[in-house]
Amino acid sequence: MTAPRPSTEPSLPLVVTQLMKGPLYHDTHEKPWQHLLRLQAQVRDYVRVIGLTVVVDESEGYAFLRSRPDLDDDDQAALPRLIPRRALSFHVSLLLALLRKKLAEADVQDGAPRLILTRDQIVEMVRLFQPKSSNEARLVDQIDTQIGKVVDLGFLRKVKDQPAYEVRRILKAFVDGQWLSEFDQRLTEYVTQLGGED
Repeated sequence: MTAPRPSTEPSLPLVVTQLMKGPLYHDTHEKPWQHLLRLQAQVRDYVRVIGLTVVVDESEGYAFLRSRPDLDDDDQAALPRLIPRRALSFHVSLLLALLRKKLAEADVQDGAPRLILTRDQIVEMVRLFQPKSSNEARLVDQIDTQIGKVVDLGFLRKVKDQPAYEVRRILKAFVDGQWLSEFDQRLTEYVTQLGGED
């Protein structure tokens, strides 16, 4: 009869299962996070077999799985995508870009580990880029819907018992400088169209 495994030994199944469910955060998944740090090489080898790679940012405190970029170029691999690509609407993309810029500003100004924004702050941020509307309540409802989609994507987290949201630092891995640059071009075109409509 074998003795049970000590609880201090890192668990590969625990880490991989948690990563398959979604991003892993240092502050909310403390035990799997500690196991991941000790098993990074094994996790990379394990998920590579199924066409994935693990992205770990220890300084920001998050990790997630991503499809291996080399499989996109290789027709012979023919592995189905486990991590789906999502097409984002313009308005959700706009909100992500604005949140990413707010995160960059907060890092430069005070370097606080968390960026908390109230619902009203987010609404005001987005309202500047919306066409003028006589129906204010409808506009706010639309922005609330966009906020909900960003929460579902995992880039915002509702703060308990407050009308506020934490901007998750994992956003930095998805909205990088190139993405922002391309989006800025689209935003300029959008603002020009809005000006033409007025």
